[in-house]
Amino acid sequence: ELLMIESAMQGPEMALIAESVGHANARIRFFRVAFGVASPEQRMGAAEVRGILSDMTSGGRLSIAWHSAADLSRVQVKVAFLVLMCVESALAYGGKIAVQVDGGRWQISAQAAKLRLNAPLWDMLTNPAAAPDVTPATVHFPLAAQEIARHQFRLLAEFGTDQIKLSF
Repeated sequence: ELLMIESAMQGPEMALIAESVGHANARIRFFRVAFGVASPEQRMGAAEVRGILSDMTSGGRLSIAWHSAADLSRVQVKVAFLVLMCVESALAYGGKIAVQVDGGRWQISAQAAKLRLNAPLWDMLTNPAAAPDVTPATVHFPLAAQEIARHQFRLLAEFGTDQIKLSF
């Protein structure tokens, strides 16, 4: 209905709609990488990854800094995106995430005033034998664990009262 009202075409309502569409589009692009099929020969440019993350977090309480100028294997970016989803679920009240890639070694650190950690789900990422209850809202944890194991990464995790440090 807003589109039919000519006066609304330039108003704040249209700006909100455009912002919502932009966030939804970025989230879909993020999900395509995180849940899509990736082969080792596929590459993703750093600018593309930064664009997805920037569009997804623009104007929100969460910020993600991607510190890699190099093109990366889509397989690695897929694993990183799944792990980022896990970190994002711990930062339910907002915070800052930094992703660093150095010589094939990934480091993801997160800082927030308040963390919401579900220890059994996090155990799944570092201990393949762990089998906590998984809900549709937490399905990214077993998928991340599966991808970490499939590509023979070993996730190391440290948790503080206001920070998370991961490396793989």
